[in-house]
Amino acid sequence: MVTMAQRIEALRTEKNLSRPALASALGFPRMAPEKFETGRQTPSLDQQKKLAAFFNVSLPYLRGEVDERGAGELSWLEKAYTEPDPVPAPAPKKPAAPVVVAQSEGGSGDGAVFSALVNSKSFQTMIRSVVLDVLRSPEGQDILRQAIRKEMPNNRK
Repeated sequence: MVTMAQRIEALRTEKNLSRPALASALGFPRMAPEKFETGRQTPSLDQQKKLAAFFNVSLPYLRGEVDERGAGELSWLEKAYTEPDPVPAPAPKKPAAPVVVAQSEGGSGDGAVFSALVNSKSFQTMIRSVVLDVLRSPEGQDILRQAIRKEMPNNRK
């Protein structure tokens, strides 16, 4: 794998530039290219962008992450961090029709809704799955052990 230091040195020598000439062309301190090429200092993101633009290569190429020069192309990682498109405001919702719930003999109406929920097959399947997952977990196993210890003396009598 090529390091950024090696890549900077190779790009500079391709252009037949000295280190001071590169520093002067980019407005860097005179010793900066030497520090970059020897690995004593890593260019800041702004300096990396200037170097990439100067050499007409992409940032991933400059950093040694890819072997294609691809100037202007974004790596998959850079694409992931681009600014998202503005999300349009949602259209106003129409008011929902009121839900009419048959009241049970208790008079509140909540009992009928709860009964319908508890009696539905999908709800029962979901609850069963959650309970089994909890009981299979280390915490669930501890709860089962404690319950068994409590009940064991009672079964021996």
